[in-house]
Amino acid sequence: MSEELTAGVVWKGKMEFEGRSDFDQAIRIDVSPPQGDDHGTKPMELLLISLASCAGQVIVSLLRKMRQDVRTFSIKASGVKQADHPRIFTGIRLDIEVSGPNLDRSAAEKALQLAEEKYCPVYAMLIKSVDVRAAISISEPPGTPA
Repeated sequence: MSEELTAGVVWKGKMEFEGRSDFDQAIRIDVSPPQGDDHGTKPMELLLISLASCAGQVIVSLLRKMRQDVRTFSIKASGVKQADHPRIFTGIRLDIEVSGPNLDRSAAEKALQLAEEKYCPVYAMLIKSVDVRAAISISEPPGTPA
């Protein structure tokens, strides 16, 4: 069964927009001066945030199901844009950092693979047109006995 999501934007002046989702969550969107006033996140940054949060939700959820004790988790998403318009991403890199006691690297890699190939729709859409690469770094949380 399909599901429809809706979101919209309202122009606030210059190049600033306010985005709203079905859940009525506001997001400020803007660009740097002189066109904008830097009052929000740039649209291409929102795409990186969307990919990172989608992948992150999938990976953390799967690691929990695999009974991994995840204590901290973060993803830094970096995109390289082409010089000419449209200034699309030609490559995206996800640097994933996860910590927890006795984390199983193979479980983390499996969770990433499932995010890439099956459960993260943002990833599934982007990999059709952009080279997306990911790397996982695993560490023990601070204060964990060696």
